[in-house]
Amino acid sequence: MNNKPKGGELNGFLDRGSSFKGELEFEDTMRIDGRFNGRITSKNELIVGESAHVEGDIHVGRVAISGTVVGKIVAGQRVEIHRNGKVYSDIDTPALIIEEGAIFQGNCVMGEKSKGATVSNIKASS
Repeated sequence: MNNKPKGGELNGFLDRGSSFKGELEFEDTMRIDGRFNGRITSKNELIVGESAHVEGDIHVGRVAISGTVVGKIVAGQRVEIHRNGKVYSDIDTPALIIEEGAIFQGNCVMGEKSKGATVSNIKASS
């Protein structure tokens, strides 16, 4: 059985009960299940677990959210908000996936900024 996340090798983990403030840069894949406040930067994948609470700016290739994110998200490839995810953020990404039951409040710009579509205050319910 392969336990490797689909985006690459997991090279960082902030577990439940842990908290971190500051700037985080990583390669491959990072998973957060604790509390993070600050700036996150990577060309690869960030996983925000169900117990996670992230506040700040996120600039990554891909992000999968099952916890709570407050701030701004810029993703070069895609943003996924899973059914338990809560996102109170403006999003800039070429692809946005929101599962039923997720909460998204903010604005989303997809594609070229001058031609992007904006979505405000969306709440998907189960």
